[in-house]
Amino acid sequence: MITITKVTASSAKSLFLGKLYSMEYTLGITLKNHEILTGYLEDYSLEELNAIPDDFNNNIFWNIAHTLAHQQMYMYVFSGETPLISEEWITNYKKGTKPNKNANSDDVAYLKSKLITSIEQTKVDYNNGVFKHYQSYTANSGSTLNTIEEAIVFNNFHEGIHHGAISALKRAIIARKEKGQPLLSGF
Repeated sequence: MITITKVTASSAKSLFLGKLYSMEYTLGITLKNHEILTGYLEDYSLEELNAIPDDFNNNIFWNIAHTLAHQQMYMYVFSGETPLISEEWITNYKKGTKPNKNANSDDVAYLKSKLITSIEQTKVDYNNGVFKHYQSYTANSGSTLNTIEEAIVFNNFHEGIHHGAISALKRAIIARKEKGQPLLSGF
């Protein structure tokens, strides 16, 4: 016997929100974003990754490194856990920093090696209950993160902002190249 259940707008919304806010789904979005960011590191030259066009104060490399540093801060540091990247990396790319040198091939290799593996490990650690205690953190946007789940969701918002910045940087770099202008790094 087949039972047909009437789906109301309310129950459909509940099902949708349950899927949307599941941590597996949300971390899957983060993983997809990190795959895209890894692609930029593979597709752009060091000169392009380091370029700081007019009217910008950072570059593609810094934005990608910054997203990784903050993902680690949101998940690990504010949970009292040891981050999966070096403290030096977090110090160099956290909020309030800007590029202070050109990234080299070793920097790119390190970043590429951490983008995917950090999210895969975060999934494992989340599922194993590693993030038991969370120190509240209020971001510049005014959003206060009180739980690891809020941090995971907010991280995607934060990464989206920087993905937008990377898109703007890419357009500026392409425009300079089309005009035959040199790329500028500031260093």
